[in-house]
Amino acid sequence: MNIAEEILYSYGGETRQYKKGEIIYREGDHSLYYLQIIEGKVKLNNYDEEGKEFIHNILGKNQSFGDSMLFLDKFYPMNAICVSPLEIIRVPKDQFLKLIKTDPKLSLEMNACLSHRLYFKAIMLQNMASLNPTSRLTGLLNYLKSYHDDSCGSCFHVQLTRQQIANLVGLRVETVIRALKKMEKEGSITIENRKIIY
Repeated sequence: MNIAEEILYSYGGETRQYKKGEIIYREGDHSLYYLQIIEGKVKLNNYDEEGKEFIHNILGKNQSFGDSMLFLDKFYPMNAICVSPLEIIRVPKDQFLKLIKTDPKLSLEMNACLSHRLYFKAIMLQNMASLNPTSRLTGLLNYLKSYHDDSCGSCFHVQLTRQQIANLVGLRVETVIRALKKMEKEGSITIENRKIIY
């Protein structure tokens, strides 16, 4: 979801800056703000009992996160951690809900955005159930690409490290590297300067 900054400021939005590695919210915290990225990247993750990281998503400029929790009286099910220096606009929950009630068009856009996320999350889960690493990676790439402008066809640049990809799909880094090489040979991806283009 991307809402015009001037609208967010008019509903009590304020700019906040974070350093790389800083935690914006933790799993178990209450949802208090609508959060939209101005600049930088944030990852949404969990850790299992052994401390292994599972990344749910990595989001960047003009994307929002944690919004679905604003409509529930529930705690965040994951952490939000800065991958790079980050600047966001945050709007208090009560003001954001007032904005959504006041602007029916924005409310519809919010519903469409949340529906879009649920749809691709379901596809992602289906691919995650596969034992085939290539299926998992294809599902992830489709999921990540769904958050970006698709007007250029096969020109989506994946801005993730091999380790981050492994953490997103629940595979070992070595398995991800082998599967990516196989996908490159098959022509489903291109790798230039170690960056994946899908």
